[in-house]
Amino acid sequence: MAEQHTPRSLIVTLYGAYGRETSGSLAVAELIRLLAAVGVDAPSVRSSVSRLKRRGLLEARPTAAGAAGYALSADARQLLDDGDRRIYAPPSPGAGDGWVLAVFSVPESERSKRHVLRSRLAGLGFGTAAPGVWLAPARLYDETRHTLERLQLAPYVELFKGEHLGFAPTAEAVARWWDLPALAKQHEDFLDRHEPVLRAWQSRPAADPAGAGADAEAAYRDYLLALDSWRRLPYADPGLPGELLPHGWPGARSAEVFGALHGLLRETGGAFVRGALPGRG
Repeated sequence: MAEQHTPRSLIVTLYGAYGRETSGSLAVAELIRLLAAVGVDAPSVRSSVSRLKRRGLLEARPTAAGAAGYALSADARQLLDDGDRRIYAPPSPGAGDGWVLAVFSVPESERSKRHVLRSRLAGLGFGTAAPGVWLAPARLYDETRHTLERLQLAPYVELFKGEHLGFAPTAEAVARWWDLPALAKQHEDFLDRHEPVLRAWQSRPAADPAGAGADAEAAYRDYLLALDSWRRLPYADPGLPGELLPHGWPGARSAEVFGALHGLLRETGGAFVRGALPGRG
């Protein structure tokens, strides 16, 4: 099945990869130029920018040249800064690092917030130990706190750090708390799509970081699509301790493939971005 990259997701990925450089503000015409390289048409870019602005992720701000443009909001920057620690440096935690627990209670009169809270905890990679009791590797505490405060959900949640003391073996419990077969399938899908791309680049002469023409555009396209796919995975799979995962877990391999693509393509892809932004190269 072909992988789906939504225009909104690609715009966020573009800002995360390259849009925090220069002034941090991009004109819609520049976004259209950059997103065309990954198959997004102009109307989709315009409507997606409007939606991202309504959601508070983009805000109107002039470009360095004084043209009307859009930049990341403070909340979006915090979101991406938190994400960098997961996306670009996947951890190798041990079971002894412990867990952060989120215990929540939402009044029935505000039950809509219960759904939002569950969705956000799941989006951060939390597993479910019991109704109203969610947990994740302890290193996610800061990001969890930022997220709950940003969404004004903190009054409904208590956070704890701790260790699992039984009664089932922790590996057996982890298999109940997370849907490990579904997570493995996400890693395998990433590898099916992007490992052949990596092999193709590794078989070519080394890309010139200065970037030239089609080589730079191809590097940009392949990197942006790989990043758009990869950046979801460290949230679905929050980096569970390897000793608690099934033998042959594909997460380490998918992290290696993304890391290699990042190392090979990001700088050359950046040359394409700079070339598409007049006066900023």
